[in-house]
Amino acid sequence: MGFKSDIEIAQEATPKDIREIAAKLGLTEDNLDLYGKYKAKVDINLLQKPSGKKAKLILTTAINPTPAGEGKTTTTIGAADALAKLGKNVMVALREPSLGPVFGVKGGAAGGGYAQVIPMEDINLHFTGDFHAIGAANNLIAAMLDNHVYQGNALDIDTRRVVWRRAVDMNDRQLRNIIDGLGGKAQGVPREDGFDITVASEIMAVFCLSSDIIDLKEKVAKIVVAYNRKGEPVTAGQLNAQGAVAALLKDALKPNLVQTLEGTPAFIHGGPFANIAHGCNSLLATKFAMNYADYVVTEAGFGADLGAEKFIDIKCRLSGLKPDAVIIVATVKALKYNGGVAKNDLGPENLEALEKGLPNLLKHVENVTKVFKLPAVVAINKFPTDTDAELKLVEDKCRELGVNVALSEVWGKGGVGGEALAKELIRLTDTESDMEFAYELEDPIKEKINKIATKIYGANGVNFTSKAEKEIANFEKLGFGNMPVCMAKTQYSLTDDQTKLGRPTDFDITVRDLTVSAGAGFIVVLTGDVMKMPGLPKVPSAEKIDVDENGVIAGLF
Repeated sequence: MGFKSDIEIAQEATPKDIREIAAKLGLTEDNLDLYGKYKAKVDINLLQKPSGKKAKLILTTAINPTPAGEGKTTTTIGAADALAKLGKNVMVALREPSLGPVFGVKGGAAGGGYAQVIPMEDINLHFTGDFHAIGAANNLIAAMLDNHVYQGNALDIDTRRVVWRRAVDMNDRQLRNIIDGLGGKAQGVPREDGFDITVASEIMAVFCLSSDIIDLKEKVAKIVVAYNRKGEPVTAGQLNAQGAVAALLKDALKPNLVQTLEGTPAFIHGGPFANIAHGCNSLLATKFAMNYADYVVTEAGFGADLGAEKFIDIKCRLSGLKPDAVIIVATVKALKYNGGVAKNDLGPENLEALEKGLPNLLKHVENVTKVFKLPAVVAINKFPTDTDAELKLVEDKCRELGVNVALSEVWGKGGVGGEALAKELIRLTDTESDMEFAYELEDPIKEKINKIATKIYGANGVNFTSKAEKEIANFEKLGFGNMPVCMAKTQYSLTDDQTKLGRPTDFDITVRDLTVSAGAGFIVVLTGDVMKMPGLPKVPSAEKIDVDENGVIAGLF
């Protein structure tokens, strides 16, 4: 018997009216903006009335992702459903999926199997229009900037040093580098330009790190969009763009309420990539969830070297949040892949390859428990092909580091399949932890980068190109030196070379460039060949997606 696809499972579900889900949180229809029967936005002003709850915050992270898939979002949703089955008042807080990966290669971000958030088709496509609003806000700044230059350039902007790029939420390599303003004097000023994918834009980061509309306006005003001919930064505030940008984002800023297949309330809001941005859902959604639940399960993108590091060193540092426990998701298949087994040969038992791949998991465990000093559990997302001997090997190695392992069968069984994981999470969240950061804000920029590279990645050190050296000196001179750093690095390896799997040793990280996200409040550090605009693969997922005469979508995972 074949397995049902994610979309088949989701379409067979009978969702509850979103007002019924809201009622579980003590919210009434007056607190909601309804988007049909199964989606709603929540009144942002409710955050001004704290509930007095002291919710336990659980962060889900993973090993370095592989083509075999780890099931991080699936585990996050399943863990929440399992906690609900144990009688806990729980919420999920997740990122919104980007259209780029949905139509590209990675797929959506609504979970899988019997641990999904619904309506999955809406969530993975236009949802409530947040990303369109964020893209429009980004492009409004771009339009105002170029119009300022065209109308006389009172700010003396150097058109060779415009750093604000346009955005579209699609994988479109053709737009990475363009020349615009062609066609004569009336059509604008010709210059080199380009597009980033919306989820990599600074507006997305600002959106996700803002605590309210006033904070959003203040952050937007600080965004550096260009430099003048004296080399001084020009901001969106100098273009008087912050008010109009905030007007575009006013409704988007309200967290989106949906539900899991089992009726657990879920906020899905904001969606920065974790390999090129900070990789966490909005601060508003996390704080809202903690205001209405006793346990909140959230996630950070990709492995603990990227998403979890940024969750702690950026989101927690800027907000005062602290995880009470961390789930580190792994699969036997992915560990065997890290041990050198080809994707098509991952089914049969292979203890030797598993032993070789395990150091990748153990490094992520060390990062969470030894660097960040947080209690953790390893969740093995179980596949039918996993053997008892393979599972025992993983369990034994993790216990050597003092970390328990819980089998997670939420993909096939829903919340019931995550009860062992949920019980371990309840135990872990009852223990006190003293979270530490990987670096201090007062550290020089180079030292921050070096600490992440050596402590988190396991590198010997960092090489800086001459361009990177120049930018670091410039940022420190301009007063940006005390910001956190946001590493842009391949997600597939602990190094900046995606082909180096497992736990590489004796390597350096190369920093090729840096940009400042002064509005979001961090410096982006570019390593390897990571780009802020992905491309589609040879056979994009878009080719398999269709819709019938009744409006029913097929092929969406």
